Amino acid sequence: MSQTEKPTLLATVFTDYICPFCYIGDLRLDRLREDFELKINWCLLEIHPDTPASGIPVTGLGYSDPLWQQMMDNLETLASEEGVRFHPHEFTTNSHQALLLAEAAKDDGAEVFYRLHRRLFEAFFTEGMNIGDSGVLTGIAREAGVADTTRERAWSDVRYEKRLAEYLAAARELGVRATPTVFFGEHRRLDGALPFSEFQKAARAGAGDQARHS
Repeated sequence: MSQTEKPTLLATVFTDYICPFCYIGDLRLDRLREDFELKINWCLLEIHPDTPASGIPVTGLGYSDPLWQQMMDNLETLASEEGVRFHPHEFTTNSHQALLLAEAAKDDGAEVFYRLHRRLFEAFFTEGMNIGDSGVLTGIAREAGVADTTRERAWSDVRYEKRLAEYLAAARELGVRATPTVFFGEHRRLDGALPFSEFQKAARAGAGDQARHS
């Protein structure tokens, strides 16, 4: 490896577009690209499948007021660290169609997927859009350059439902209980939106593991 070549870092990430801490985790992973050639297996995991696509107030998630306030205060701190401003987080929605759309976009290449991937996070968390609504998703997809045929395929082809089911099964097998959950290689694991220093530490260790086994 030359001095200017970045080490390759393989990662598996369990995430959902309605999880605010997943957005923070995504931004932190993106910062790692400055030092690593990061290749991510995105495992899209629906965390609130019973939530209607029309959305519900966050009070319906069952958190106590003090705990919710603590989470939101923590989120505000994390967001400021990443230079983003969150829209007031007052409702949540169903992410199933958004996850199917992102999964189908993978088949159109990394550039298309990542445009949509980031736009879904931004639309929900910084603009307060309901990404459970199929009309809203259609607009987001077109804005991100996703072909209408890809969107139609996402919501009709059983392959994408099967992939989501496979991610859910993998999450259960690995004991994933938080989103995001990040694996660097097979053994370096991060649960939740931890400090960026923890991402760096785990990434360096994971890259080292991969280099020794390559």
